[in-house]
Amino acid sequence: MAHKRTPSGVLENKAALSALVSTVRQEIVDTIEALGGDAAVADIAAHLGRPADGIYYHLRRLVEGGVLREIDTADGGRRYRTTAQRGKRVRLRYGRGSRADNATVTRLVGGMLRTAERDFGKALRSGAAVGAGALRDLWASRLKGWVDADDLREINRLLTRLSELLQQPRATRRDRLVTLAWMLAPIDDKPLRRDAGRAGARRTRAGED
Repeated sequence: MAHKRTPSGVLENKAALSALVSTVRQEIVDTIEALGGDAAVADIAAHLGRPADGIYYHLRRLVEGGVLREIDTADGGRRYRTTAQRGKRVRLRYGRGSRADNATVTRLVGGMLRTAERDFGKALRSGAAVGAGALRDLWASRLKGWVDADDLREINRLLTRLSELLQQPRATRRDRLVTLAWMLAPIDDKPLRRDAGRAGARRTRAGED
């Protein structure tokens, strides 16, 4: 039976996910998407604060992984666009029902969180970020709670809406660049107690003596 064709911009193969383990390459893709999904090398480099020569290797890896497409322009230059439809962002597919490699996805998400931590710290140190009120742009939290199916649908609806807000193109009145990171994960509601786990390990070792 033939595999169902992966939708445009949805990434789950190991080559694509491995290419995105690098935080530099994650930022390149984020930058291209923030610029409308299509950008010249010079513009990407300028937004990253890096020399253009320093990002060619990463762009090549992203093209080889199927995350980006390389386009030759009439003036001999190059532009890069994501594999998603114009105005949309690339999406990662993982978890039950996907073909994604779990270890690769975990490393990729770790990179996302390290970048989020760096951006948060930099904004906090700047003294210009707003941490309260209707126009706050600095917010970090970790929440844990019980949900039912309706609650989970609402959480996903709200997260989808946040994604849509951040997919809007730059405009005269839309002139503030922000980054948003979150993680939603089911957790074990009856974890093995650490003390019990250690005691069990001691008994196992004693039985082997």
